[in-house]
Amino acid sequence: MAFVEAVRLAAQGVVLEPLGLQHEAGLRAATQDGQLWTLRVTSAPEPDQVRSYIEAALAAREQGQRFAFAVLDEASGDVLGTSSYHDIVPAVRRVEIGYTWYAKRVQRTHVNSTCKLLLLTHAFETLQCQIVGWRTDNFNYASQKAIERLGAKKDGVIRGHALRRDGTIRDTVMYSMSAFEWPEARAQLLDQQAKYRAHG
Repeated sequence: MAFVEAVRLAAQGVVLEPLGLQHEAGLRAATQDGQLWTLRVTSAPEPDQVRSYIEAALAAREQGQRFAFAVLDEASGDVLGTSSYHDIVPAVRRVEIGYTWYAKRVQRTHVNSTCKLLLLTHAFETLQCQIVGWRTDNFNYASQKAIERLGAKKDGVIRGHALRRDGTIRDTVMYSMSAFEWPEARAQLLDQQAKYRAHG
């Protein structure tokens, strides 16, 4: 039995469901909204590479390394983006959250915080994870701030860690949250959701 099983998660009009080839057209439209593949610090694929992107995610799922979700608008069914559990280590009950990107029109909305709340709740309360981690480009300051707003702690920087799409070598900033820290982070995320509902 896989550590991460297929599951559908939903809240606040946002749905996470296992990413599959049926999401290809929607994911292509999402990456075209804002030409996300032109940003050197994101993992969004070029439109003609969306199918191979999904196939790579499915292969990693088969190997137990990554479980990718499509992010959908519950009302319309539109694909808004994607996010994944990755670097899954069942022996120490650890997952990381990443490979996350959204169509430009839903960036800086409630979508990202809703997805994080769903993924963190499932990780800590269903999978019984001890640690959830994140990694991001040292130049992706928006991502770093978003991760820190979740209540994650900065573990450090791995220098010369990975290639960017433009061939330059990036330093990777690592973050994590422990099961002990989750209740406070959960309260903070729920408070953010309440404020969104009040002003939405």
